Amino acid sequence: MTGAGVSAASGVPTFRGPGGLWRTHRPEDLATPDAFAYDPALVWEWYAWRREKVAACTPNAAHDVLARWSHRDPRGAGDPRGAGNAGGADRSGPHSQTVRVITQNVDDLHIRAGTRDLVRLHGSLWELRCFDGCGQGATPWRDERVPLPDAVPRCPYCGGRARPAVVWFGESLDAADVERASDATACDLFLTVGTSAVVYPAAGFARRAQAQGAFTAEINLEPTPASSVVDLSILGAAEEVLPALDQLLAPG
Repeated sequence: MTGAGVSAASGVPTFRGPGGLWRTHRPEDLATPDAFAYDPALVWEWYAWRREKVAACTPNAAHDVLARWSHRDPRGAGDPRGAGNAGGADRSGPHSQTVRVITQNVDDLHIRAGTRDLVRLHGSLWELRCFDGCGQGATPWRDERVPLPDAVPRCPYCGGRARPAVVWFGESLDAADVERASDATACDLFLTVGTSAVVYPAAGFARRAQAQGAFTAEINLEPTPASSVVDLSILGAAEEVLPALDQLLAPG
């Protein structure tokens, strides 16, 4: 499971800490349904700025390693690397080598790196859905244009206001995504990478995996609330630690 720390080396703003303001606004004041209803143009101005920033970023070594792991042969054939099942599959049988990636990030750099079967808990900056509640517009559609042609994009089905298809503060995660992520905790090894491990329900997945017998580890630049709970805490940058682990798992 990955968080903002995985994308930091790519230049994606994290909005954490003292520098986490956009103009004079906190993300918590913009990423809400009420904020959008009150001033959709302001909210979209912030998201347009974020989309422009992310469009200039490229996946880093951490994304590349996780993408490569996600494409490993589920049977382990032809790839002697790999200690068991990381991130969600049966612990025995033909799927014992499956790697599943769950992310809290909305930048889609995992997708651009080629990650297979990605679970995006918080949605995507590059998808939109209808804010005004029409049935067809409830399903997100992708639009990667930068900039978008309208300050406040419109729903192509009803003409109402379109919003970013991300999970805002006060909103629930998509039940299907939570179910897929929960299923992935039935694993041998559960890694949390570049996440502060404080946002629920994502923060509970490592504990859920541990309760089911998984070895749990975190990779982060500094200690997190999960550091005392996981079996192993590795302090370091994801773009350095993951390639090093990948080399240790290499054949020969």
